[in-house]
Amino acid sequence: MKNKPQETQKKQSDLAVLLGYAGDRRKLTFTGLALSALAMVLGMAPYICIYLVVRDLINVFPDFSGAVSITKYAYLAFLFAVLGIVVYFAALMCTHLAAFRTASNIRKEGMAHLMKAPLGFFDQNASGLLRNRLDGAASETETLLAHNLADIVGSIAMLLSMLVLMFFFDWRMGGACLLAAVISILAMMSMMGGKNAGLMAEYQAAQDVMSKAGTEYVRGIPVVKVFQQTVDSFRAFQTAIENYSDKAEHYQADVCRVPQALNLTFTEGAFVFLIPVVLFLLPGAMASGNLALLVTNFAFYAVFSAIISTALARVMFAASGMMLAHTALGRIDQVMAAPNLPVTDHPVSIRGSGVTFRDVSFTYEGAPSPALSHVSFRVEPGETVALVGPSGGGKTTAASLIPRFWDVTSGCVEVGGADVRKVDPHDLMDRVAFVFQNSHLFKDTILENVRASRPGATRDEVMKALEAAQCGDILEKLPKGVDTLLGSEGTYLSGGEQQRIALARAILKDAPIVVLDEATAFADPENEVLIQKALGTLTKGKTVIMIAHRLSTVVSADRIIVLDRGQVRESGTHRELVSRGGLYARMWQEYTQALQWKIGADAPKAVAETKAKEAGK
Repeated sequence: MKNKPQETQKKQSDLAVLLGYAGDRRKLTFTGLALSALAMVLGMAPYICIYLVVRDLINVFPDFSGAVSITKYAYLAFLFAVLGIVVYFAALMCTHLAAFRTASNIRKEGMAHLMKAPLGFFDQNASGLLRNRLDGAASETETLLAHNLADIVGSIAMLLSMLVLMFFFDWRMGGACLLAAVISILAMMSMMGGKNAGLMAEYQAAQDVMSKAGTEYVRGIPVVKVFQQTVDSFRAFQTAIENYSDKAEHYQADVCRVPQALNLTFTEGAFVFLIPVVLFLLPGAMASGNLALLVTNFAFYAVFSAIISTALARVMFAASGMMLAHTALGRIDQVMAAPNLPVTDHPVSIRGSGVTFRDVSFTYEGAPSPALSHVSFRVEPGETVALVGPSGGGKTTAASLIPRFWDVTSGCVEVGGADVRKVDPHDLMDRVAFVFQNSHLFKDTILENVRASRPGATRDEVMKALEAAQCGDILEKLPKGVDTLLGSEGTYLSGGEQQRIALARAILKDAPIVVLDEATAFADPENEVLIQKALGTLTKGKTVIMIAHRLSTVVSADRIIVLDRGQVRESGTHRELVSRGGLYARMWQEYTQALQWKIGADAPKAVAETKAKEAGK
C-alpha cells in the first residue's frame, strides 16, 4: 500500500488518512465498529428486563409469589449481558488487528520515506526526535483505532439507545436524566473545544522537545561526569522538562479542573435530578391511582441514571483519543515531509574514479549565507587531495556533496565524469567509502558490523579486511573473536578500536573513492599508529578526499585545497603553499607553535620529525 501525497492527505479527515494506512485491513475496522455498536445496544437490553422485573414485583406486592415471570426476565438479562460482552470482545479483536496493521504500515512507510531522504537530513534531525515522531505517533494511532474509535461508535449507539429508553417509559424522568448528560457534554466541550483545542498539539510539541533534549543529555553524560556537573548544568534538558511540566500542569489545573469537577458531579449524581420530578408527579399519580407505575418508572430511571456517567466517560476518553490521533498524524506528516533525494529515470554510468567540482555553490536550508560559493577543483583518479581550512570553511560540506548527502544549489559535482544527480544512488554509494570521526557500530557481531558494507562477503573476506585494518589485537582479547556481540554483556570497544573496525568495513567495501573525515582525530597514540597503517591499505590505489584538522596528516598529500568561508583560497602541495606565505602558511605556523606548546620538552623532537617528513616529500 503506497501512501498518498501530502496535499491529498490534508484534504482528508484524520480518520480517512488512518484508514488509508490500514490497507486491506480497513474492512476489519468497519466490522469492529458495527459489532461495537451492536454490543452497546445489547447492553441496554438488561435494563429493560430490570424494568419488567420491578413492574411485576410492584404489581403483585405484597404477594411476590405471583411474580412468576421475573426468573425468565433475569435469565434474559444475563443472556443479553453475556452476549454483549462476547460481541464487544469480537469487535475489539477486529479493531486491534486493523490497528496493529495500521501502526505497522505507518512505521514501514515512514522508514521507507526516510530511506529516500538525503543523508544530510539526519545530521540536522536528531534520531531521538525522529523516533519519537514516528514510533510514538504510530503507537498513539494504534490506541485510537484499537479502542477509542470502537468506543466512539459504541457510545453513539449507546446514547441513541439511552435516548429511546429515556423517553419510552416516562419522558419527564427521561428529560431529567438528559439534563445531567447535557451539562456533562458542555463541560467536556469546554475542556477540549474552542481555544483549548490546540493545547494538545502544544503538549505533544513540548514532549518532542523533551525527548530530543533527553537523548542529547544521555549522550553527553560522560562530559557531565568528567566536569563534576549535574543535570542542572545541561540547560536545554532542564528547560525542556520544565516546559513540558508547565504545559501538563496548565492543562490539568487551569483548563480541566473546574469542568471535570462539574462533569463528575452531575453525571455521578444524575439520580438527584429525578427527585424533584417525582415529587412533582407524586400528587397526580396518587390521585389517578397510578402510584405503582410512578414507582416502577422511578426505580428504572434510578438504576438507568447510573450508566450515564459510564457512557459519557467513554465519549470523553474517545474524544481525547481523537485529539491525540490528530496531533500524532501531524507528527507523522513531519516525518513524511522529509525531502526525498531525486532519482533520475535515466541514470548514466560512472566511468572512472575522478571527482570534479564545477562552480559549486550550496546553501543549507534557513542559512543566511552559502556554505560553498563557486567552488571548482578536480581530483584525478588515484590522487590524494586534502581539504583544509579554518573551522566552518566548508570542508565537510564539500565532501558531503560527493555522495549526495545534499544536492548542490548550483553548479554540479561529477564522479567518473557523471553528474552525481544523474547517477543511480546505489551505484554512487557503491563507488564511495567513508570513514568519519565518530564511527557508528551496530549492536551486532563484529563479523556483521564489518559485513554491513558488503552483505555478500564471505567470512574469509571479512577476516582479511580485519587483518588489513590492524584489528588482530582486538579479536585476540575477545572470547568469541569475530563472533563477539558488541554492546552486550560488557563488550565495548574504545574509540580507536571502533575506528579500526570501521576501517575494516571500508576496506571490505573496496570502493574506488575514499572520503576521510579526520579519521584519527580521537584516537590515542597507540591506536593512531595502527589506524595510519590501516589507512595506508584502504587508500592504496584509490582516489582519496581527506578532511584534515591536524596539518601533519596532509603533508604528504598530492594536493592540498584550502577552503575559507566557502571558497577555494589556495591549492597546491604542502611545500608550495608554505612557500607562498598565504593562509595555509599561517595555519602551518600556528599549528607548529601549538605543537611546541602542547608537548613541552619533547617539542623540538616532534617538530624535527614533522620537518623531516616534509623534507622527504
